[in-house]
Amino acid sequence: MIRKKIIKYLILSSCIALGIVWVGTYKDSITSQTAPRSYQEIIESGVLRAVTEYNAVSYHIEDDTIQGFDYELLQHFAESRKLKLEVTPVMSIQKRMKGIQSGEYDLLAAGTAITAQLKDSLLFTHPLLFGKQVLVQRISQKPEDSLLYVKNQLDLAHKKLHVPQHSPALLRLHHLMEEIADTIYIEEVKDYGSEQLIAMVDGGDIDYTVCDESIAKAALTNFPKLDIHTDIGFTQLYAWGTNKQSVSLRDTLNIWLKKYSQTKKYKKLYHKYYH
Repeated sequence: MIRKKIIKYLILSSCIALGIVWVGTYKDSITSQTAPRSYQEIIESGVLRAVTEYNAVSYHIEDDTIQGFDYELLQHFAESRKLKLEVTPVMSIQKRMKGIQSGEYDLLAAGTAITAQLKDSLLFTHPLLFGKQVLVQRISQKPEDSLLYVKNQLDLAHKKLHVPQHSPALLRLHHLMEEIADTIYIEEVKDYGSEQLIAMVDGGDIDYTVCDESIAKAALTNFPKLDIHTDIGFTQLYAWGTNKQSVSLRDTLNIWLKKYSQTKKYKKLYHKYYH
């Protein structure tokens, strides 16, 4: 069973790497962009292009239906502006950022931690939620697991952590090394998202990964023998992002988000994924 779960996530990662999943009616091809489209150009085209991450919180397929907090919220925004929606799930953080910076996508619609470093590359919307980075490890059940079990941040000294390449957790982990005055070995994994690494922890292929708490909590449904109780960082704000030049799109999103977040529909959607 465990092996099947891991294979499922690895197959999913490979499929996303090989092809693009599109949602809604759209053009057959997209010409290479060198600059972001203005909000007026988006309205005139009738299409909003967004990039997200395939995971249990942002965007996923269940019973042949696309679900996810970011996807469903994005749908409501597109409908309010009478826009058709194109959503591309991309596992690589770096590729998502490049797509926004090149103008290939209009919007990064995945909860992204607001950091000083990312503010240099993105215009963030108003915060959508709070979150933090947590350590994912196996619950100690065997003698060898008990030796690996991390009870607090000090226990991370000389441990090897696997994280997605260019993960926002990297900056926090480097700060943590300074705080504990010891070395933490970090291996960045290309083209794998947090859920794939969580599956590998569960299967014993790796011992630890670090990811957003919301993704870790959602993964416990499939992997109940994992422990996510060790915090890696402080609570952070998470938001969507646009190209630095896309001020009108960001401002339009902010106005809509402020109003929509007060509705019963939004509260129901929020509690569906964050409870």
